[in-house]
Amino acid sequence: MQTAPETVPNAFFPFGQPLKLVKQKDRSPKKVFVLGVYASAVHARWYSQKGKVLCKALAVASEPEIFWKGENADKIISQITVPPEAGYLKPADKMYNGPSGKALDDLYLEPLGFSRSDAWLCDLVPHSLMNPNQKTAIDTLYNPLREKHGLKEASIPEEPNDLTDETRRNEIIAELEESQARTIILLGNEPIKWFLSFVSDCKKTQLSEFGDETYGDPISVTINGKTYKVRPLAHMRQAEGLGWHNKKYEDLHNKWVKKMNKQR
Repeated sequence: MQTAPETVPNAFFPFGQPLKLVKQKDRSPKKVFVLGVYASAVHARWYSQKGKVLCKALAVASEPEIFWKGENADKIISQITVPPEAGYLKPADKMYNGPSGKALDDLYLEPLGFSRSDAWLCDLVPHSLMNPNQKTAIDTLYNPLREKHGLKEASIPEEPNDLTDETRRNEIIAELEESQARTIILLGNEPIKWFLSFVSDCKKTQLSEFGDETYGDPISVTINGKTYKVRPLAHMRQAEGLGWHNKKYEDLHNKWVKKMNKQR
C-alpha cells in the first residue's frame, strides 16, 4: 500500500494545492538509475469568468509521479477548487503536461534497451520549482485576484543558486544504492555539476567537457566505493526540442538515438 506523498511545508500552488515531494514509488531493484533536475508540475489553462485566456499554462499541482507522462491531467485539474470570480481551469495543451516523461521513455530508455519498469527515477530537487514565466503569471495575474478574493498565497520556491547540498547528495546516493542499478543516466549539465562532480572521481562539471564525438558514450566512475557505468546525456529540453533549446544537442542526441537503435 502506497503511503501518502510528503509535502513541502508552507508551499502551495496557485489555488491552493500543496507542493509535494515527487519520488520513485516502485522501490524494487532496477537496472538503470536516471537523475534529472527537478520535478515537473500539472499545468492548466486559466480562463477568466468571461472565457478569456489569462494564462495558457499555469502550474497548479505537483505531478502525480516522477517523470509523469501527462495521464489524467483533466481529472487532477477538475479537483482543484477555483472561486467563480477567479475564473476556471482546463488542462493546458498536451505539450505542457508530461513531455519529459514521454521523452524519457522514447529517447533515453528505449534506445538503451530499458523499459520504464527497469528504471529508478530521481531528481536533484525532488519537487517543482517556480520558473520565471510562472512567477510573472503569479505576480501579474494571480496575486491581484488573491488579494481581492482571499485566495491562498502561491508560494512555490524559485530555483536556488545551489541545486544540491551535501545532505541532498547523500540522499541521492542512498537511492542509487537502494536501486542496485549499475548504469546511471544523467540528464543535462545540472546532474553533472551538482551530483557527479561532488560524489565521484569524475570532476567534469558540464556535458560539453565529455566531447561531441563521444556524446552518450559510457564512462566508468566510482561513487561511494562502487563502480558505475555513467552516460551523460542532454536534458529532454534539448533532445526533444522543447521550447528554447540548444540545436547542437538536439542533433547530437538524435544521432545517438539512431546509433543505439542500430546496435540493438
